Amino acid sequence: MELNNIKRVYLVGIGGIGMSGLARYFHHLGCVVCGYDKTHTPLTDELHNEGICVVFEDRADWIPMSFQELDNDTLVIYTPAIPKDSQILNFFRRKGFELYKRSQVLGIISQSMYTIAVAGTHGKTTTSCMIAHILKDSGKDCSAFLGGISSNYQTNVLYGDNNIVVVEADEYDRSFLTLHPDIAIITSMDADHLDIYGDHAHLEESFKLFASQLKQGGTLIYHKGLPLGNGFTYAMNDDAQAMATNVRIEEGNFYFDFNDGSTSIPDIKMGIAGLHNIENAVAAIEAALHVEIPPAAIHEALGSFKGVKRRFEYVVKNTAHIYIDDYAHHPEELRAAISSVKRLYPDKKLTVIFQPHLFTRTRDFADGFAEVLDMAHELLMLDIYPARELPIGGVDSDMILSRMKMLNKRKCGKQESIEIVRSEKPALLLTVGAGDIDQLVTPLKQALQDV
Repeated sequence: MELNNIKRVYLVGIGGIGMSGLARYFHHLGCVVCGYDKTHTPLTDELHNEGICVVFEDRADWIPMSFQELDNDTLVIYTPAIPKDSQILNFFRRKGFELYKRSQVLGIISQSMYTIAVAGTHGKTTTSCMIAHILKDSGKDCSAFLGGISSNYQTNVLYGDNNIVVVEADEYDRSFLTLHPDIAIITSMDADHLDIYGDHAHLEESFKLFASQLKQGGTLIYHKGLPLGNGFTYAMNDDAQAMATNVRIEEGNFYFDFNDGSTSIPDIKMGIAGLHNIENAVAAIEAALHVEIPPAAIHEALGSFKGVKRRFEYVVKNTAHIYIDDYAHHPEELRAAISSVKRLYPDKKLTVIFQPHLFTRTRDFADGFAEVLDMAHELLMLDIYPARELPIGGVDSDMILSRMKMLNKRKCGKQESIEIVRSEKPALLLTVGAGDIDQLVTPLKQALQDV
């Protein structure tokens, strides 16, 4: 496929965070961009407002006429989350169009560029956004395809004037194996997506394959302790090649010192909170140093980094209430979020509202979820968000609740959780999950503020 020849792009599943980034990218290039998704979201509204046509009925007759004839200047991209019986997907198949996954298109876009790819079962979105911000803020510049909405730029795709691209490398269905980066970062390899991989060993195998796909002379940066070799290790307060030390909280802000044996950057003030984000920052700093960003510019950029939407995002922060929202949906992500909240606010009672994501993930990690959620003082448990999955017999959110030792826990619906917050006005509230729990953020904020 020659990208320079593409004039029209249709995306089946355009509302996803990764797909919408490609939609914006091709629209920026001047292509006619259209797409389908099953539900309206704020993100699809934004695409519409930017001049991108989005439809919400899976009907072939809603495909614009200009897309209906096989043509070399038309590109069709789909997400694996789209059902195999999709009318729109099967229309393009019958017509003989070659269908591309998002990951394949990212591989094609990045193959002629200097590519910094960030992979990991968690940490990759924040780390890739950090790197992109450091490059932008320092004047080095870059393009970027991100797995979240950057709070600095209010978008998930950035356009640069040079040949550097930052890509979030997704391990789901082995998508990241389409990439051949110059710098590869691996933040974590915890068991996840076992519905795809079957077991942890096969997941690790895919990460090792990703690491092996570095371009000649490329650099692998990975968290110390991962079963990888011939790379540059990083960690916090550990004997890694790049380290964060002297980690501290001053007036509600996280500070640390960076050292990798050849470069030291003292007194770095983080623009965002969280111990896990300090480790993400160490990886981002090392990548930035490899593309010759001056230490002083890195120091300044991290202080102005505002984070990613739904990644340890402050919704309310005043003397009466603290409300933080986070995308965490794996036990280790929950551990990082809850630990950071408790370290920041050790004297406050922590109320957590959690929405499990996927039946398979709940089944596979019920014990882990129970252990980590017991770290909170109070839990409101929502039903499982199924996403692409059908129900599994005997698997529901009670599977986690029944394993917990905490007494102050209850299962409730989304509307009920709003009423509980309105009534009890918790001083410290954390919402976590990767489903549609984000729809509760504004109502919960209002509930806290209602007199």
